[in-house]
Amino acid sequence: MAEKFVGTWTMVESENLDDYLKAMGVGFAIRQVAKRAKPSVIISVDSDGTVTLKTQRTEVKFKINEEFEKTTGDDRKTKNVVSLDNGRLVQRQTWDDKETIIEREVVDNKLIVKCKMGDVVAVRKYVKEA
Repeated sequence: MAEKFVGTWTMVESENLDDYLKAMGVGFAIRQVAKRAKPSVIISVDSDGTVTLKTQRTEVKFKINEEFEKTTGDDRKTKNVVSLDNGRLVQRQTWDDKETIIEREVVDNKLIVKCKMGDVVAVRKYVKEA
């Protein structure tokens, strides 16, 4: 099921990222860098079911429904679980009694990433490279 996410995706649009990062407690300088970035994401799935999400700055490997730890770009130590829910990859990331949810789904050949922190939602859209 995660196979439909496989490929190289280039970001073409980002909405409300600054408010989302503020809600998470990310500082001004890091928010400014993040807002200007137009990252590509490479998603692959190994034969054993390990999913790899790779950007220019980070790489994370995980298996569906198995907890993993990740240190974020703003140095938060987080616990994460990614599940498949109605064709979407849903990542729950927790730290310091806080939680953000990152939903990834493919719609009309675009990767749509919704980042939620409380009632604040950022949406990032990517197109698949040929």
